[in-house]
Amino acid sequence: MGLLDRMGTIVKSKMSRIMDRMEDPREALDYSYEKQLELLQNVKRGIAEVATSKKRLELQRARLAQSAEQLEGKAREALNAGREDLARQALERKVSLQNQIETLDSQIAELDREEQKLIAVETRLSTKIETLRARKEAIKAQYSAAEAQVKVTESVTGISEELADVGLAIQRAEEKTEGMKARAAALDDLLEKGALEDYTGGDALDRELSKIKASGAVEAELARLRGETK
Repeated sequence: MGLLDRMGTIVKSKMSRIMDRMEDPREALDYSYEKQLELLQNVKRGIAEVATSKKRLELQRARLAQSAEQLEGKAREALNAGREDLARQALERKVSLQNQIETLDSQIAELDREEQKLIAVETRLSTKIETLRARKEAIKAQYSAAEAQVKVTESVTGISEELADVGLAIQRAEEKTEGMKARAAALDDLLEKGALEDYTGGDALDRELSKIKASGAVEAELARLRGETK
C-alpha cells in the first residue's frame, strides 16, 4: 500500500468516527420507522387502485349483460314478426357481448386475487411496523438512559472518548442491523405480488377461431328461438 493509500485510509477512518459522534441513533430509528410507514401507505394506495379498477370492470360487465338480455328480446320479436334476418343480427351482437363478458370475468377474477394478495401484505406489514414501533421506543429510552449514565460516569471517572466511541459504534451497528432486517422482510412480502395477464392480444388465427365459435353460437341461439316460437 502506497503512502497516498495509507493517508486515504486514515482520513476515512477519522471521518467515520466523526460521523458516528454526530449521528443520533434515535433520529436514525425514527427515520427508519417513517420509511416503513411510507411503504405501508404505498401498499394501501395499491389496494385502493386495484379495488377501483375491479369495480369499474364489474359495472362494465353489468351493462354488457343487460345489453345482451335486451338483444335476445329483440331477436324474439324479430322472429315473431317473421324477420329471421333481423333476429340473426341481434343474436350475433349478443354472442359478441357474451365473449366480452367472459373476458371481463377473467379480468375481474385476476384483480380480485391481486387485491387479496395486497390485503395480506398490508396485514403482515402493519404487524411488523407495530413491532418496530414498540422496539424503537424501547431502544430510544435505553439509549437515552445509557447516554445519561455515560456522561455522568465520564465526568466522575474520566473514561476516554475513544472507549465511549467504541461502545456507541457497537450499539449503533446493532440498531441499524435490526432496522435493516425489518425493512428487508417487508420488501420481501411485497415481491410476492403477481402481475395481471393481458387479455387484449391475440393473433389472426385466434380471431378466426373466435369468429367460427361465434357463428356456431349464433346458429344455436337461432335454433333455440325457432323452437320456442313454434
